[in-house]
Amino acid sequence: MRLSHALPALLLAAFAGPALATDSLESCLDRLQPQARAAGIGEALFREHTRGLASDPSVLEALDYQPEFRTPIWDYLAGLVDQERVDDGLARLQEHAALLKRIESEYGVDPATVVAVWGVESDYGRTFGSKSLLRSLATLSCAGRRQDFFRGELFALLTLIQSGDLSATNLTGSWAGAFGHTQFMPSTYARIAVDGDGDDRRDLVGSVPDALASTANYLKRSGWRTGQAWGHEVDLPAGFDTSVNGRTTRRPLSSWRSRGLVRADGGPLPTDDRAAALLLPAGPQGPAFLVFRNYDAIYSYNAAESYALAIALLAERLRGNEGLRASWPTDDPGLSRAERRELQQRLVDLGHDIGPVDGMVGKLTREALAREQARLGLPADGRAGRRALDALRAASPAPSE
Repeated sequence: MRLSHALPALLLAAFAGPALATDSLESCLDRLQPQARAAGIGEALFREHTRGLASDPSVLEALDYQPEFRTPIWDYLAGLVDQERVDDGLARLQEHAALLKRIESEYGVDPATVVAVWGVESDYGRTFGSKSLLRSLATLSCAGRRQDFFRGELFALLTLIQSGDLSATNLTGSWAGAFGHTQFMPSTYARIAVDGDGDDRRDLVGSVPDALASTANYLKRSGWRTGQAWGHEVDLPAGFDTSVNGRTTRRPLSSWRSRGLVRADGGPLPTDDRAAALLLPAGPQGPAFLVFRNYDAIYSYNAAESYALAIALLAERLRGNEGLRASWPTDDPGLSRAERRELQQRLVDLGHDIGPVDGMVGKLTREALAREQARLGLPADGRAGRRALDALRAASPAPSE
């Protein structure tokens, strides 16, 4: 669950001001203390957990960049719905089968969807985020856009610490304050999190049962309909009017059937007349999807089409279904995480310092790749796609182990 759940894409603009000085942050937090008291946070606890915090300029810079909105969808999905994540998810389904069955019985959300959220949000608990939540939320409460929103999140986090649900020790997460196995924002944690293991605490950091049950509870409260599909990949007939698309442009299924839409896998569309919307995430030349109410529940977790499709498509793979049948409209497809690690290792072997070889394409990887692309006479865009990897393979020996 990322900041886009609360911030529309149009508000994700660059923060152009200077970094907040430590003394300014301290002064700001001093001014916030009465608001914290009004929110029920003890003065001693507030000062204990905010005293001495230094501002973090990197979280202000991050307001300008979220991969869900900036990365081509074929790159985004290639890294999130790869065979590695599918295999790991299948193992988690087996490992937690009894727990997931109980969660489905209580909340009505199927195991594959719950595990898909877990896989996309934290790679099944491997990557919670490395930012200090208190430092990030304090910084965002006092500088940049949406300070009121982030103050609410800071107060929610302190309330969770005060109640004993969370320990402040080593509490880390995303730059925007999302944390735990399924990356809840603190206010969402306070409203939605449940005790899934019966220990009278809601611990989405240390308890897989709490995290997965809370995720199912979130989807249920977002309108999840038990037993229904999120949607289907569909084929469009020749001459179809593709202007009739978008998540909020809903028509009865009978209307879509009358227009000639059929499932891409040859299966039947539902026979009822529920409302459905047509998605063309890469335009009329790419894959097409008819989506139902459960897609909206997934979308509410993080308001980006690419994110919601990642969850939905990973869940399909975890159910044993095939991947997409239609191809994305590109001759330079995205890379799986294994391929990204290979690309990074080749850059390291060429002498570039990019940090860890982890399959996460960040600033250092993009800059190093752009330098190699320029050296090879290619457009130096720093994009880690198939063409770039093939060029590195052709220009260098096999990467070291």
